[in-house]
Amino acid sequence: MKSGRFLRRGVLPALLLACFSLFAPVAAPAAPGALNDKFLAPVTPVAYRVQAALAEPLGEGRYSRELQQAILHNLSFLPFLEILDPAAIPGGVRLTAASGPELDFERFRLSRADNLITTLWINSRQVEMRAFEVLGGRFMFGSRFDLPDSGSVGDVADEFCAQFMEALTGRGDFFRSMITFSRKDGPRKSDIWVVKPTGGELRQITNIPGDSISPAWSHDGRFIVFGNIDSKSHALGVWDARSNRVQRLRFPGNTVIGPCFMPDNKVAVSLTDGRNPSIFLLDHSFRKEKPLINSSGIDVSPSVEASGEKMVYTSSRMGNPHIFMTDLKTGATLKISNEGTYNTDPSISPDGTLVAFARQMGGGHRIFVHDLRTGRETQVTFGPGSDEQPEFAPDSYFIAFASTRSGGRKIYLTTRHGGEARQVDTGRGDSSFPAWGLRK
Repeated sequence: MKSGRFLRRGVLPALLLACFSLFAPVAAPAAPGALNDKFLAPVTPVAYRVQAALAEPLGEGRYSRELQQAILHNLSFLPFLEILDPAAIPGGVRLTAASGPELDFERFRLSRADNLITTLWINSRQVEMRAFEVLGGRFMFGSRFDLPDSGSVGDVADEFCAQFMEALTGRGDFFRSMITFSRKDGPRKSDIWVVKPTGGELRQITNIPGDSISPAWSHDGRFIVFGNIDSKSHALGVWDARSNRVQRLRFPGNTVIGPCFMPDNKVAVSLTDGRNPSIFLLDHSFRKEKPLINSSGIDVSPSVEASGEKMVYTSSRMGNPHIFMTDLKTGATLKISNEGTYNTDPSISPDGTLVAFARQMGGGHRIFVHDLRTGRETQVTFGPGSDEQPEFAPDSYFIAFASTRSGGRKIYLTTRHGGEARQVDTGRGDSSFPAWGLRK
């Protein structure tokens, strides 16, 4: 596992600052090799590309090849990042030094690389990895990791890539995340599973009768709640990571739809209270506390941003299903979807600036993103098949969604800007209802 020691980072290159939006002061330059606290770069990804080079590892490491491949696999998920072909770099990527004045930047400048990653094995199980800005030859950050066994390679690759993404964008949560989802395991039988967004660590966490759908992960990582429908009733399922046990909770009205966690670990969920489902708040014991959204129509599928102030949801209050947003402090409500006649599955980004949702169109459903700051709406998926159930990642950049584009229903990744979708390896069977959680 990783040792947790960080090598000091310097400033970002002028090229990156021109490509990305600034949100905070830049740190002062630092001498390579010194140790200090983690630093987050003041940029956020937009539609620009960054070119990086990965040098050959120096020293003898037992898991050297495995780690190098894991890092390349992880970084391939960043659509704004291109790893340069070693053959395109004059002199190749074999270096004589991993840091210091002997480090040769000129070949990488000639190949127009923006960043350089070096690897130095201290011994067979301890490695140092560093990232540099090529144009000015400045040190960005570095970390020293311990790899006690082969199983730790994935964790080390995830953490280094998280730090690298932080240095480029300010957020590295994607590589520290897991996705929970519903997977079909037979007729009238589906269970809740979890997997890394980059693939790996796939495991089943429920095995109970009926269909288990619409999971949501608590902010502290302890609970996953979901809807469960068996032959007799609807219920709220609760998986507890501490005990690895599942409990099934019934509510009056026999309707439990689309639970989500609030920032304080309470749960918002659509329950029947009279004629139509409304959205209620459950306390920390998963008991009904109070109504949150209650209109004359059907109100389902709540999603809450990180502060807990804004909630988006699907409502039929105006006839056809549309996306609405309510300020939970003031009660002010805004209609988000202004086009189409059938809009569902809303997800508000954790930073509270964007709302993703599915719109029914002629060839199936497509994912749209509504910018709350500008009111602009952008289509980010185009099929084939049908794209539904979008869910923002903790970094407010990636979006997971379910799609039938490959025939069966599977989980895919895109971004707030759209682009080519990447399938998540969820194993056999149809997979749907993706939701994100941070590894603890």
